[in-house]
Amino acid sequence: MAEKMKIISLGGLNEIGKNLTVYEHGNDIIVVDCGMGFPDDDMYGIDVVIPDVSYLIKNKNRVRGIFLTHGHEDHIGALPYVLKDLNVPVYGTRMTVGLVQIKLEEHDLAKRTKIISVEPGETIKAGSFSVEFIRINHSIAGAVSFAIKCPTGTVIHTGDFKIDPTPIKGDMIDLVRFGQLGQEGVLALLADSTNVGKEGYSASEQKVGETFDALFKGCDQRIIVTTFASNVDRVQQVINVAARYGRKVGITGRSMENVMKVSTQLGYMDVPPNTLVEMSQLKNLPRDKVVIITTGSQGETMSALYRMAFSNHRQVEIVPGDRIIISASAIPGNEKTIGHVINELFRKDAEVIYERLSDIHVSGHACQEELKMIHALTKPKFFIPVHGEQWHLKTHAQLARTMGMNPKNIVISDIGKIIEITKDHIRTTGTVPSGRVLVDGYGVGDVGSVVLRDRRHLAQDGMIVVVVNLSGEDGSVISGPDIITRGFVYVKESEDLMEELRTVVTGTLNNCQSTGLSDWAAIKSALKSDLSSYLYRKTRRNPMILPVIMEI
Repeated sequence: MAEKMKIISLGGLNEIGKNLTVYEHGNDIIVVDCGMGFPDDDMYGIDVVIPDVSYLIKNKNRVRGIFLTHGHEDHIGALPYVLKDLNVPVYGTRMTVGLVQIKLEEHDLAKRTKIISVEPGETIKAGSFSVEFIRINHSIAGAVSFAIKCPTGTVIHTGDFKIDPTPIKGDMIDLVRFGQLGQEGVLALLADSTNVGKEGYSASEQKVGETFDALFKGCDQRIIVTTFASNVDRVQQVINVAARYGRKVGITGRSMENVMKVSTQLGYMDVPPNTLVEMSQLKNLPRDKVVIITTGSQGETMSALYRMAFSNHRQVEIVPGDRIIISASAIPGNEKTIGHVINELFRKDAEVIYERLSDIHVSGHACQEELKMIHALTKPKFFIPVHGEQWHLKTHAQLARTMGMNPKNIVISDIGKIIEITKDHIRTTGTVPSGRVLVDGYGVGDVGSVVLRDRRHLAQDGMIVVVVNLSGEDGSVISGPDIITRGFVYVKESEDLMEELRTVVTGTLNNCQSTGLSDWAAIKSALKSDLSSYLYRKTRRNPMILPVIMEI
């Protein structure tokens, strides 16, 4: 029987975020990345979305470790939730491990989790797998690709990457190693599809530094910069330019402070002496000597920039003339929230500079020519596009075909699908449990489709509560009915409608009593049905109706 490997994506396909890929050979399983996703607009109250890992929990005795490509939330954000049920070693580079450590400490998991730091170029043995860490470029320090080897063959999992010949810190992507692996023979390639729709090459991070210099030069106002907290190279460039023009830098936002702490401790960031100051000291400095680096590039409602925009930040008040630089692109789905913040900043007469107006952001993801280079160097037999929505995956498959790959050797998968690979063939053979687990506060998975449906219902049409006291002896009405509304109409302005609703309720109760209906569940059902029909005829709205019957 031919040696076979299984590859199962539990996230990161046909969506942006919550990346998690399972590799299986014989009795061994390894996991690559463990990310979270953003909730959709109609997921009211949901904080984050994580992958369904019930398949891993069911097979937890076979899981040999979790390997992390880099420290972005869509690759590490689900770890605290998954590690509560899956106590396995976690492997990553120094920067990734530093960020994971902070995250696990917040969830009281750091002491019980074995976290192992690995340098690019090193190889880790995990059961029948060996995982080689390969240096790449991305928008966070310490990002790597993996060469995953088992008796079936070698699979390259790129993770998020780009080819940057002039990175701010560290060396260029190790293209030589990718070429060597291609010469040795690569069975399958799983490659980042995020920027497959963009022609040419992604711009170097150095280009953003040039734009920052132009924006700082001659500016006589306070400058506030927001970017992804994990983009250490971007933050480094802001600090460098600030120091060049004699400005002091303050950091605000919990995630930004955490990343600064980890990156400086590990030597990924060099801060010029006397440049960083406490936020409380900035108010004593002239405005043209101040730079604030903040979280909030995606318009998050709890972020520092959002609180500044809506005058809720304890230390920073936006004033006319402030130059605010949003050095990030919108994650798909966040455009509206970012626009909301930008409009509020304009309303305060701040000068807002964002991606559409200036070259203040470059992507950390490979464009078409870079993807072609990786395909050409690795020469894979099989190809599985990952990290993107359906159009990303299909476009990447087409790019592989233009590189000469046999269409039969390309698999566009979906979360939960099992891809089976031998030395000679690739096919999908079934599915495992998969999907989205919703995190609401401390509740993980408590909010299901029924609860979400109720929240949408409440958000769209509001709620009406009917309270009535009935006699325990004969079912007659002792007091009520009282009508309480939330999110439907304001009672004092709709007295006539409230009176009509009381009449409908009284009529329904009288009808139930005259027909001998005494089952409370049946009475509640009748009340909901009659009220719902009446309200729809009268208002063309369908609020949630909750009858409350008390027996006296």
